[in-house]
Amino acid sequence: MGDPRKPRKKWSGPSHPWRKEVLIEEMKLVGEYGLRNKRELWLAKTLARRFRYQARRLLALPAHLRVKEEKALLTRLYEMGLLPENATLDDVLGLTAEHILERRLQTIVYRKGLARTIYQARQLIVHGHIAINGQRVTSPGYLVRREEEDLIDYAPTSPFYGKRLGGEAPETQEG
Repeated sequence: MGDPRKPRKKWSGPSHPWRKEVLIEEMKLVGEYGLRNKRELWLAKTLARRFRYQARRLLALPAHLRVKEEKALLTRLYEMGLLPENATLDDVLGLTAEHILERRLQTIVYRKGLARTIYQARQLIVHGHIAINGQRVTSPGYLVRREEEDLIDYAPTSPFYGKRLGGEAPETQEG
């Protein structure tokens, strides 16, 4: 077993970290998605790399063996919101870190207009103002599943509950 206070690393950094074009691209993504540090970016890159590796491994198998595993992988990625419903393994090979960063709670809160900036979205999440289906989530890196996307709102105990910070008024149902 291992020491429970020392969990296994879930990311791997760049093989050559001091290439100028890599540094520029990483800083652009860190700023665009409001990441705390490059480790969060490397985690997304590693996750995308693992999915691409699984797809390559499945493509190498004979057709009669890969059908079940291929369906399971594509279903999982669809439910995560990373791929469209009728995707193929070729679509999995096109996954990038940006696809995963778009599914982070921080990004979705900003895109839904619950926060004015991507940084404010992170702060609202960390301070406990954001909930998914009434359940408070305090991790900005939480990967939002497709069915949870519409359930994101302010926490019922938040002073922002029932308001919008993004500038536009909430939609009202008339009828």
